[in-house]
Amino acid sequence: MEKSIIRSVDFSILVVALGYYLSAEIGFFLVFEQTDSLPLWPPAGIALALVILFGRKVWPGIAIGSLIIIVKSAWFGSIDAVQLLMMVVSIITTTVILEALAGEVLFKKLVKGSVPFTKAIHAFHFVFIALIISWISTMGSLLALTVADVLGSEEWVNATFTLWTRNVVGILLFAPILLSVSTIQLKKPELLKLGEGLLFIAGVTSVFMLLRLEALKHVAPFAGAFVAIPFLLWLAFRFKGVVAILGYMTVSLAAIYFTSKQAGPFYLPELTGDSILLLQVYVFVISVSTLVLSSAVHERQQAQEDLKKFNENLEVMVHERTKELEEEIQNRKLAQQKLQFTNEELIKRNTELDNFVYSVSHDLRAPIASILGLINLAKSDKGQNLKTMYLDMMEKSARQQDYFIKEILDQSRNARLEVKREPVHFESLIEEAFEQLDYSNLNGKTVEKVISVEQQKPFYCDKWRLKIILNNVISNAIRYKNGKDPIIKINARINNDKVSLSIEDNGKGIGKKHLSNLGKMFYRATDEGAGSGLGLYIVKETLQKLHGSMAIESQEGHGTTVKFEIPEVVA
Repeated sequence: MEKSIIRSVDFSILVVALGYYLSAEIGFFLVFEQTDSLPLWPPAGIALALVILFGRKVWPGIAIGSLIIIVKSAWFGSIDAVQLLMMVVSIITTTVILEALAGEVLFKKLVKGSVPFTKAIHAFHFVFIALIISWISTMGSLLALTVADVLGSEEWVNATFTLWTRNVVGILLFAPILLSVSTIQLKKPELLKLGEGLLFIAGVTSVFMLLRLEALKHVAPFAGAFVAIPFLLWLAFRFKGVVAILGYMTVSLAAIYFTSKQAGPFYLPELTGDSILLLQVYVFVISVSTLVLSSAVHERQQAQEDLKKFNENLEVMVHERTKELEEEIQNRKLAQQKLQFTNEELIKRNTELDNFVYSVSHDLRAPIASILGLINLAKSDKGQNLKTMYLDMMEKSARQQDYFIKEILDQSRNARLEVKREPVHFESLIEEAFEQLDYSNLNGKTVEKVISVEQQKPFYCDKWRLKIILNNVISNAIRYKNGKDPIIKINARINNDKVSLSIEDNGKGIGKKHLSNLGKMFYRATDEGAGSGLGLYIVKETLQKLHGSMAIESQEGHGTTVKFEIPEVVA
């Protein structure tokens, strides 16, 4: 692991040294032969960019590249003393390293983020960095020239400005292209951009051909530099930053090359120094303008994309929130309906409770009052003949009260207990219901039972609740028997996980005006039979627990038929 890291650093140092040296050769290639002046110093930009990309650990690469350049230059021929030569080399090498390191520190402080030139402020910060750090190597070169006694004091001003401007131009031309290329993510080119690129090339070619016309031969050398500006603006507005940077870099190098060959609008005969200065000003203007404009356009495009994404996210958020609100409204409606149902149920239960308390107090006290009255009559009667009759009447009142209490207990248990699931055999269940009934009021007559059960398999339901239903309906059939032998027909048929049950009697029947009120608490269709009015109410409440239904068909003098549909209890 450590060896791989060392090799990686060594390779980076080698790349930096090679890049520094090759960029210097580009600078020497563009030298103005009349004065041996360099209009730009590319190593300044290369060193800054590579230190930013690879980190400060590659500074030895700058030192190696700088030493190679010094060895190839004329320094060794102009300085005889070895110690003096070593001092000059140390000053120049140290200052170029410090310049790159200082630029890296400022760049990380001012141009925050992994991708430079994505905001206009990045471009301004970068120009500021170039203007500031260029003084470091400039002052180092001036000091080295002074120590070597190559530069006189009267030449300091011109030399300072010349060294500083060439460093600034070198940084502006070569550092941005390396920093931008390092962040490129290769994507499939858009057809629209390819078409626009071809149109750009066609436009440049057309202008170039136009400037070669005989009529423009005197204007063309001066117009070319200015005609390039609209095309640079086109690149800045329509293409990525690296394309715009490559554009102004190409125009600048072309201008420097033609000027060095004594051609173009910036060449001033007999004023070579002014030509270089004019050229540097032009390069500085188009570089800064294109770089700032390209960064501003990228920033605007990024803001538009962010705004578009924000709007899309906002639409999604609004849609989700609307959906949540709809669900919340629906839940509130359901809760309101449930609350309304609960309130209605509570009102119903309170009304039933009031009726229940009133009727229970009345029906419980009536047999007791009757018994007390009969006891007083028995006490006051001196003979023995009527005592048996009194005892029978008291027994009847006590049985009536016992039956009424039993009905109250059945209702209470039905409201409290959960529904059970157990196998039910209807034939035996119906027989048990008949066995538990009171036949004391039949006057010696027997009940004729006609039972028909169609059941091929066990039916799972609440056995106790089914028995409550049977007991109440059968007891009513016996109680209202119409003065003749009671006949009760019971049919039970199991089909598709439900039972169809009907109980038919030949009793007195019920009038039509009473049918709609049957099942209400304490409602009596007749005062005969001394019923409590709880029987069918209990049947109805029990059916609600079993999710069943009931239908009553009756005709006065011809009997009553009660039909039930009861589903099987699911496990």
